[in-house]
Order: sequence, then structure tokens, then C-alpha cells
Amino acid sequence: MDKIIISGMGIVSAIGNNVPETLQSLRENRSGIAPLRYLQTAHTEFPVGEVKMSNEEMIESLQIPKNQPTARTSLMGMLAVREALENAGIKLNAFQKRVAFINGTTVGGMDKSEQFYLDFIENDTKNAYISTHDCGACTEMIADYFGIFSQVDTISTACSSAANAILLGAELLKSRRADIVVAGGAECITKFHLNGFNTLKILDTKPCRPFDATRAGLNLGEGAAYIVMQRCEYRDVRDERPQSQICLSGYANTCDAFHQTASSPNGEGAYLAMKKVLENAGLQPADIDYINAHGTGTGNNDLSEGAAIERLFGTEKPPVSSTKSFTGHTTSASGGVEAVISILALQNNFLPANLNFKNKIEELNFEPIFKYSNIHIQNVLSNSFGFGGNDTSLIFSKI
Repeated sequence: MDKIIISGMGIVSAIGNNVPETLQSLRENRSGIAPLRYLQTAHTEFPVGEVKMSNEEMIESLQIPKNQPTARTSLMGMLAVREALENAGIKLNAFQKRVAFINGTTVGGMDKSEQFYLDFIENDTKNAYISTHDCGACTEMIADYFGIFSQVDTISTACSSAANAILLGAELLKSRRADIVVAGGAECITKFHLNGFNTLKILDTKPCRPFDATRAGLNLGEGAAYIVMQRCEYRDVRDERPQSQICLSGYANTCDAFHQTASSPNGEGAYLAMKKVLENAGLQPADIDYINAHGTGTGNNDLSEGAAIERLFGTEKPPVSSTKSFTGHTTSASGGVEAVISILALQNNFLPANLNFKNKIEELNFEPIFKYSNIHIQNVLSNSFGFGGNDTSLIFSKI
């Protein structure tokens, strides 16, 4: 297939409000998991990975009128898209090519509708915020802020949303329905989020420990991250920026539909996604130098994903880590957040640590990377697995 170049990227998460801050946190093994600060909830016992900015601070940075209805998801998305476009060198006022925006999100503007729905029938002064509830509205708010997109789509497949947005973006480029694609995802923490995962009994009251025998659940996170993708023919051969030397070499989505929320015990969906992405990229298991795992820190996911990795890679498993120990589980945004982290690892030749790991899972024959290390890498596989068995794997490679 046509080579798909990464020409820019932007990110905001618990470990940084931009790409340089994110890289520094990864290098210093500095997690963003902390007590709740911005979400108003009674469940303060759960640590989370919140973006270290208030809505008001984001509004000021974006120079949005204070009386304009916004949602936290959209604000984070605007910040990350702005950085991605600047990083790619795209001039908004002189752009002629077809630019698509594909956004992955699930909770959308629920942070606002949660605040105002109880009395919105009697009190219609906040109805503009109620209208930001659905995920498509948040995508439109981000797109409208920039005003350059010829196509706008929303992907909502839970925790694989942003990865599927990248996959769809690649298909648009491959089929020549777009010249440039900005793809990724945005998601804020809401009461719906927190209460829902708490009901499932998969939230940890301590910092999460992916792939650890004592893992007790995930820490919710929030953030936004996007990559700018182009076909190779549109890249200026003089462009020597680091991100422009990286391509999306493979992508695959599968759905084993094993259970509404749980992964299959043998990791069938994860195995098929990783197997198919290797085929799509024209690579062998031995070509993968690092796996950025979905690695939520739950008993079910880590064992299931670990079993799938062992099944596919056998005794020659590449290094594995979950960076959700840095950012928390950013749910629908996680595929975008971890795509940017995977690209940073390729650009800077390092393996991000799997923080808080101490005890090997007895059923698995490998341990994750538990400290930052510098090593030359060529191909990175990034996993994002959603509820209902909607599993997506991406491969990023040096050109």
C-alpha cells in the first residue's frame, strides 16, 4: 500500500500539555497519576490521570470567548490538534488540499450534561451545554475551531476509538478520498466514566500496576492526542523533521464479540488483531522491537493480552510495557495517546517503562519493561482493545 507518513502530532495528557513535556515525563519515569482535582465527585478514593489544566485555563489558551459553550473533551482536543497542525507545518489560512478530521470519543460532553440535566426542563439557560452531550457534537466543536476540514467523522468504539480513527484515516488516504488526515481521539473523565468503571469493580485505589501479579484495576485518565498523516507523495523531500521519518506501516481491527466488557481468556481478539496487523504491514513477529500494550492493569485484560502475545510471538517476545501507568487509561483517547508515545519511542530510540511493576504474573512467561532504557528500535506495535471485543493494533515504523 502507499506509504503513510506521520507529518505531525500533538498531545495533552496527565504527563504533559504538549509533545516535549510528554517526552520528558517518559524519560524521567514521572507518572501523572494523582488524586482527583477537577472532577466534582464523592469518589475521591480513586487516583486518576487528569490533564493538569482547568477548563478556564484551556479556554484562555485557545482564546475562546468565555460565554461560548464548550466541553472539556473538546477543549483538550483543540489543544492537541493545534499542536499537531503546528508540528506538521500546516498553514491554516492558505490550505488547499482535502483535509479530513477523524476523532475518537465516547463520553463526549457528558461532563457538562451531568451538571445541568437535572433541571434543564425547568431551567433552559444551560441548554446549550446539554447539546454538547453526544460525542459527535464534541468532534464538530473541535473541527469548527479550525475551520479547515473537508470531512469530519466520529468513531466511538470505546477504548479502541482513537486507534480506529487512525485506521479509518489511513483508509481515506489509501483510497485517495483525502490528501491529509488528522486522526486520534479525546476524552475527559466524567462521573459516568468513574461510576461505570467502579460498578464493574475494575478501579484501583492505588496507582495501577499493569502486568503485575498484584494488579487490582485501572486508573482512569483523560487527554487528547492526534497524528497528522499524509501519503508519501505529499511529503517535501527536504523535510527532515523527526516525525516525518516515521510511517504507519500497518493497521488491523478485529472483533471477537466474546463479552460486553471482558476480554476472552485466551486473548483470541487480541491475537487476531496483532496477527492481522503484521500481515497488513508485511512484517514477521521477529520484526517487532517493542509492544506498547493495552495493559489496563485489570486481572482480565493483562492475562488475556499476555496470553495473546505469547501465542503470537512464542519464546522470542519483544519488550512489552503499558504506558497507562503514566497517563491512566484515557479510554477512547488511548489509541491516540499511545500512538504519540510509540512514535516518540521510535524517534528517540527508547523503551518506556511499565511503572509500578514488581511481581511477575505466574501464568505468563515474560515480564514487562520496568525501567526506561535506550535501544535502537525500528518497528513498534501499539494495541488498543475496546469493550465488546473491538480490538485494534497499529504498527509504526522508521522509514
